[in-house]
Amino acid sequence: MPKPVVLIAEELSPATVDALGPDFDIRTIDGTDRAALLEALPEASAILIRSATRIDPEAISAGKQLKVIARAGVGLDNVDVKAATEAGVMVVNAPTSNIVSAAELAIGHLLSLARFIPDANQSAKAGEWKRSAFTGTELFEKTIGIIGLGRIGTLVAQRLASFDATIIAYDPYVTPVRAQQLGVHLATLDEVMERSDFITIHIPRTPETTGLIGAAEFAKAKPSLRIVNCSRGGIIDEDALVDALTSRRIAGAGLDVFVNEPPNGSALLALDNIILTPHLGASTDEAQEKAGVSVARSVRLALDGELVPDAVNVAGGIIDSSVRPGIPLMEKLGQVFAGLADSPVTSIDVEVRGEIVEFDVNVLKLAALKGYFTNIVSESVSYVNAPLLADTRGIPVRLVTDAVSDEYRNLLTIRGGLADGTEISVSGTLTGTKQIEKIVEINGYDVEVPVADHLIVMIYADRPGIVAIFGREFGDAGINIAGMQVSRKVAGGQALCVLTVDSPVPDGLLSALRTEIDAELMREIDITE
Repeated sequence: MPKPVVLIAEELSPATVDALGPDFDIRTIDGTDRAALLEALPEASAILIRSATRIDPEAISAGKQLKVIARAGVGLDNVDVKAATEAGVMVVNAPTSNIVSAAELAIGHLLSLARFIPDANQSAKAGEWKRSAFTGTELFEKTIGIIGLGRIGTLVAQRLASFDATIIAYDPYVTPVRAQQLGVHLATLDEVMERSDFITIHIPRTPETTGLIGAAEFAKAKPSLRIVNCSRGGIIDEDALVDALTSRRIAGAGLDVFVNEPPNGSALLALDNIILTPHLGASTDEAQEKAGVSVARSVRLALDGELVPDAVNVAGGIIDSSVRPGIPLMEKLGQVFAGLADSPVTSIDVEVRGEIVEFDVNVLKLAALKGYFTNIVSESVSYVNAPLLADTRGIPVRLVTDAVSDEYRNLLTIRGGLADGTEISVSGTLTGTKQIEKIVEINGYDVEVPVADHLIVMIYADRPGIVAIFGREFGDAGINIAGMQVSRKVAGGQALCVLTVDSPVPDGLLSALRTEIDAELMREIDITE
């Protein structure tokens, strides 16, 4: 079998290639050469890019075999995520690769503003010795405001703690308990603007945060305020900032990000009390290597059909270790569920019961849908397009959680309605220290059968001699029965039998056996990895 083709469209660290490993045909192209990009994409299963390569609907359409687009960085401005999702292509990035670098840059800006380091450097190199001109201020015992206590803001708070400053923060999504753990006092935005000697911003740019710091906010500030933005351009109103700096309403500013990049022609460039850097938040050797290695690992997972926690177009996020073992089990239950359906499925409930519901279990719904569609649609099914497949077929899907599980520590169930008015279900659990995957319920019948590659499920009237009949038929056909369990609700009523066999069973044999024992259901279900 030929190896899957992975395109590297921009320069990435050698560690990125090492992380991909030997299982891929790695090809290097210039992603900015549009013709070369479109020519290479049809054979590609994955493409790794940075910020220069544009992956738009045309490029996605050209990638007929494309399964994953990997951006070795945080931003995705050059990737059409919506078009990728519609095409069933996973988009991944490296959201945590630059957080340390970004936090350290912000602190570098704060110190540079406090001690006039860039200006003093330029003056000294010009042969000047103007020590008194660069008299600065300490961070010690000052009030430092942090706007946004996410991953980067938290790192900044932890590092600033050593300066013995008073740290206050504005973040409406952070609890007082979490702030207290960080040694931070929560405050309103107005309070941060009024009290702070230094402010550093660490929030995403959204319609709500664009222009968050404007003329009204600067009017509340101390004249000694120095403000830093190393997050996203536009959070500070640049015109208001120019006015505040020009009028000396505030003392200084440090920007690594801008509304337009580069900020050619901006009035900011002419000011003497501002420090500007060209979007260097992720520009360290360590951050670049982390980004490349992170997305290389994501590519491996994606091409192996696994869930990628950092996929931006897959609901899920970071998966707790308690939830992760349930993902492959739920996929297999989805395949069993599909195999049980005699008519079109009209609704699906994914039920999760037990201790794991205290964690985010949305990924288990994705796994159930991926498993369900795996053997019933012609296209490749991924965690990205499985919800779209359900949506286009008009199948409503619900996730139902309950902390109570009477018989098992955790119980996973897929339950659905069919077009003929009937309902089907299959449940599974993981048992023992080895987390053995077991099916424990089918259509209301209690069973306990290890998940196997080949399952035979039959429902028939409970009576003597049935086991002998199918035992003889399978034996004559050279099919070994590895395991068997019969379940019934009342003696003499309907019985459900589940067999695990070592090899596929010919359709003709099952059809004949169904007639011979007058079975209500006779179904072979093959589990594919």
